[in-house]
Amino acid sequence: MSVSLNEYARAHGKSGDAQKKHSVVSLFSGCGGMDLGFTGGFEFLGKKFGKTAFDIIWANEISPAACKTYRSNLGSHIIEGDIHKVIGRLPAEADVVIGGFPCQDISVNGKMLGIKGKRSSLYTAIVDAVDRLRPKVFVAENVGGLLMKKNEESLEKILDDFGSLGYEIHHQLYNAADYGVPQTRERIFIVGTRKDVPAFLPPVPTTSVPVTAKEAIADLEFHAQDEQFSHIWSLANVSGEQGNRRMVADRPGYTIRAECHGNIQFHYSLPRRISMREAARIQSFPDTFIFPSKLRETERQIGNAVPPVLAWHVAKSIEATLGGVNETRRI
Repeated sequence: MSVSLNEYARAHGKSGDAQKKHSVVSLFSGCGGMDLGFTGGFEFLGKKFGKTAFDIIWANEISPAACKTYRSNLGSHIIEGDIHKVIGRLPAEADVVIGGFPCQDISVNGKMLGIKGKRSSLYTAIVDAVDRLRPKVFVAENVGGLLMKKNEESLEKILDDFGSLGYEIHHQLYNAADYGVPQTRERIFIVGTRKDVPAFLPPVPTTSVPVTAKEAIADLEFHAQDEQFSHIWSLANVSGEQGNRRMVADRPGYTIRAECHGNIQFHYSLPRRISMREAARIQSFPDTFIFPSKLRETERQIGNAVPPVLAWHVAKSIEATLGGVNETRRI
């Protein structure tokens, strides 16, 4: 049985203030990087990223460990399980739908199967959620490799499927380093706006001088290992596979990967791989963000995440887009 948004919020302990915000449904939430960016209210490298006008009312993730991290930092509203099994538990309505659908079949480090692959075909769950909820805006995030010639057919299919729902579609490649994230991470954001919503204007880059690896993690160079702080690192030896590059001190870090099997990039000056807390810094997570899992699982969660700072800038642009929208919902 469907319930109204207000009834849903009350049932899940949302405050009166929260009900005044734009409600958000989050899919493929992982440990919560994108969700943290969309809600704001955190600090990174001395800069404050204020609270936004968004309230996550429902989230989903299949990984139990990632759900544990999400609950530790963002709240108990996340539902653990396969999206296809829990999608019937969506609230009756939401203003925004967000999700970073799995990218392993699209990434240049994956099998390059495109959306024919089992994981990357999961974007259809976001299509389904948008079709059910008819939000004012939706955001789907994936790797920059989606723009490669080899994935041209996959991108066209994704854009067609979203466009068929009657939304104006905007897609753009972002380099996280252009927005203050100390990492050369390229990701595509697909933003759809309902026909009664103003056109989405993407956030402009905030810096022409990227934050370097040394600026991001220098203070941790002589910090003793601290498991509670996630300042622990892989002892994997150099191998002939991925993840063996050494960071350069005066450049942003390389892309943090999820499936590097311990072969995460090396520190720019120390004889070790970077720690999980250092990887979290490279991804723009605040130091207050807790990762309660062990090293390998934390490595996976950080690598899979959307950088919170980049997500915050996208969220602020969407906030501006929704600023002048008539609150009467179009059915």
